[in-house]
Amino acid sequence: MKENSPFKDLKWQFLGPTNVSGRCTDVAVVTPKGKNYTIYVATATGGVWKTENEGTTWVPIFDQELSTSIGDIAIAPSNPDIIWVGTGEANIFRSSHAGCGIYKSTDGGKTWQHMGLTDTNTIARIVLHPQNPDIVYVAASGHEWTFNSERGVYKTTDGGKTWTKILYVNEQTGAVDLAMDPTHPETLYAVTWQRVRKKWSDPRNEPQYRRSGIWKSVDGGQTWQQINNGLPEPRFRGRIGIDICLSKPNVLYALVDNYEVSRELTEEEKADVYVRGLGAHIKGATVYRSDDGGENWRLVAPTTKEMKAYLERHSGTYGWVFGQIRVDPNNEDRVFIMGVPMSVSEDGGKTFRRVSN
Repeated sequence: MKENSPFKDLKWQFLGPTNVSGRCTDVAVVTPKGKNYTIYVATATGGVWKTENEGTTWVPIFDQELSTSIGDIAIAPSNPDIIWVGTGEANIFRSSHAGCGIYKSTDGGKTWQHMGLTDTNTIARIVLHPQNPDIVYVAASGHEWTFNSERGVYKTTDGGKTWTKILYVNEQTGAVDLAMDPTHPETLYAVTWQRVRKKWSDPRNEPQYRRSGIWKSVDGGQTWQQINNGLPEPRFRGRIGIDICLSKPNVLYALVDNYEVSRELTEEEKADVYVRGLGAHIKGATVYRSDDGGENWRLVAPTTKEMKAYLERHSGTYGWVFGQIRVDPNNEDRVFIMGVPMSVSEDGGKTFRRVSN
């Protein structure tokens, strides 16, 4: 496919924005394309940036709001002027800042209105109904350092005037990802993540944790069932990322930070405080696929010695950061996972390679 593409010789180039005071946490692009692509970029501590000329110039559009720490940004599929921004980076580094809820713009980011969910502190994902922009779902992961009840999945049917908590586990378990079936918007997939950051360690999976997993609703969030058949045992599940193939919505992928022990530490690793804290080397990044709408999952990577070595290095000890996976909307076998490098698979997740020039 690559050899036959007219774009096979094109190289990646940096478009910006620059000087954003931290990591980029999300990207949203207006579709269909107009004269140029309009792109929005969310950052960990630098607010939201917009370009209307495909990255030639960028303008900050969120500097006057109460928080410039952004967890997610979403554009209404039915109206590109409607933009939602969830504040509070959900990756919860020590340097992450708390957010103050969710904002909405109806004029392409010129003005913003605060729409509540103030005490969520971190918002990981926003998903909008494809036809009705007043129906919005929010995955709130909650406070970084302490327990709180304002976390889970929230829904509004009136454009953010009121919110209903439709999925809640407990004060230590928030929602960290969401996906919607585009052919049946009442079908939703949510990921819960049990975590809290402590002053002396990263937000890793603890032996007593059992609440991280994947949930499914077929009635717009009124009821949910857990769909974890084939995934690691609950005690081994760390952060999970999920995505759905838009052209074949029965196909889903999950990137699981897997805490099963893979091997003992080397002497060099024992000197690394981050690795040493785990006591042994965990499997880390593992990729699962479902072909039946999440009813059953199967491990697709790593299954070979080469892929085990590659994915072991993919996230390192930072699987709690890189919980992002994306499926090509037109090709269910082309999958991207985020890590220390960004990696791509062209064979349904069996093998991955680094995305580079």
